[in-house]
Amino acid sequence: MIKTQCCIVGGGPAGLMLGFLLARAGVNVVVLEKHADFLRDFRGDTVHPSTMAVMDELGLLDDFLKLPHHKISTMAGYFGSRRVQIADLTHLPVRAPYIAMMPQWDFLNFIAAHARAFPGFQLLVRAEARALVSEGGKVVGVRATVEGKDEEIRADLVVGCDGRHSMVREQTGLKLDVLGAPMDIMWFRISHQDGDSREVMGRFSAGGMIVMLDRGDYWQCAYVIPKGSADKVRAGGIEKVRATLATLMPGFEQRLAELRTLDDLKLLTVAVERLQTWWKPGVLCIGDAAHTMSPIGGVGVNIAIQDAVAASNLLAAPLRENRLKDSDLAAVQARRLFPAKATQAMQVGVQNGVIAPTLASTGEVKIPLPVTLMQWFPILRRLPARLVGMGFRPEHVQTKPV
Repeated sequence: MIKTQCCIVGGGPAGLMLGFLLARAGVNVVVLEKHADFLRDFRGDTVHPSTMAVMDELGLLDDFLKLPHHKISTMAGYFGSRRVQIADLTHLPVRAPYIAMMPQWDFLNFIAAHARAFPGFQLLVRAEARALVSEGGKVVGVRATVEGKDEEIRADLVVGCDGRHSMVREQTGLKLDVLGAPMDIMWFRISHQDGDSREVMGRFSAGGMIVMLDRGDYWQCAYVIPKGSADKVRAGGIEKVRATLATLMPGFEQRLAELRTLDDLKLLTVAVERLQTWWKPGVLCIGDAAHTMSPIGGVGVNIAIQDAVAASNLLAAPLRENRLKDSDLAAVQARRLFPAKATQAMQVGVQNGVIAPTLASTGEVKIPLPVTLMQWFPILRRLPARLVGMGFRPEHVQTKPV
């Protein structure tokens, strides 16, 4: 049996950041990561200004920016053949007013390396949480398989950072509100060539939509399809997929030959969900385990990191001093509920007001009025930049290293 003050299930951005911040504040932490390393295709490899502001407060930004990355400062869109500017991040009041495109495994390895500098931090890999341990109506630990062996980790607090298919969330029995999404996404990549744009680009055409993220030597592309239509898309074969994409991506037709088989398209089932209550005695959910975000704006990872910062601010002292109460867990939800709800409301508004009509359209796609106003009054582009880059309630590190 392993005993600790906090057991974090999931070694993603929320789990590692929370583990790092708690260990830095003098709390004993065990993080369970079911894989052997972080080398997986996460697809959401965007580090937003809000996250880099946290890194700056921790004194880590300069070292962080030495990792391979490139910068995205503006976002543009095409409605049919008409190009529009949507966001300009250069005006954000932070040291890094841009989105850093960086493989998420580099980001996670960076956080883990700095967390290991604190004696209270322990990262267990090949460690898959199987079940919560409860006594007297309170969660007191986790049963896990670690390196193929059964293990029990006893903790004053278990935090579920295990994503949209969270075991922790499922076993708590907490009620989930499903807000819905009209689309799914098929991810693929094509090469980036000299002369291509360096912006984030969204392309809206009758019946279809593509979002293209510049990843340096390739484009990471999100082919937006109607909810539940993936099997229909696959049934048409790769030739039909390439032909459809060619109509959505003028200028990239020849490069679509790089899509050789349907296996080159990876399905993401989009969900927008939120727990009604994020905690029970002895257990707390944050990040996607508490509120699954749509890919719109690419903000999910960064919202999860903000959750981790808020949780560490509110829980570090009670955990360190062995005086954790249910009210402390409720305080985390109270702090982060508004930004989660506001972000999801924004995403649902874009889904219903822009994406769903585009996917259903058979004629000319109209530019939404707010986007038209952004062309007339460029200062308005700062609003989506602020919401995407910083979020509705940016958190600041309040704990001190111990």
